[in-house]
Amino acid sequence: MNPDYKHRHHHVSFKSALNGILLVIKMEINMKIIIAASALVAILGFIFKITYYEWLIVVLVTGLVYFAEMVNTSIEAVTDLVTTEWKEDAKIAKDVASGMVLVSSIIALVIGLMIFAPKIKYNLF
Repeated sequence: MNPDYKHRHHHVSFKSALNGILLVIKMEINMKIIIAASALVAILGFIFKITYYEWLIVVLVTGLVYFAEMVNTSIEAVTDLVTTEWKEDAKIAKDVASGMVLVSSIIALVIGLMIFAPKIKYNLF
């Protein structure tokens, strides 16, 4: 580990973490889509008055998608740092990381449908 980073204060680490969040929001269109989808889910949660445990599940799976997108962005950045030329290993790293986001998004969608579909059906019919 770089000695310059070893004795940093916690507020500096927190500032770096916030900077990382802001960077991924600024850099990745998918993160903007995730934020919009999260806002829609939150609105639906209030409209349909989901239970405390449903909120826990929604927050958990939403966090999973945010986490996956941030890990994906990190892997892509490190891969680009290591090589700018096309390499099969770099492609695998990026494709698997991207697949992680897709899988977490599908899981979130399925859970969202399980929570909201009955409420929508009940309120429409």
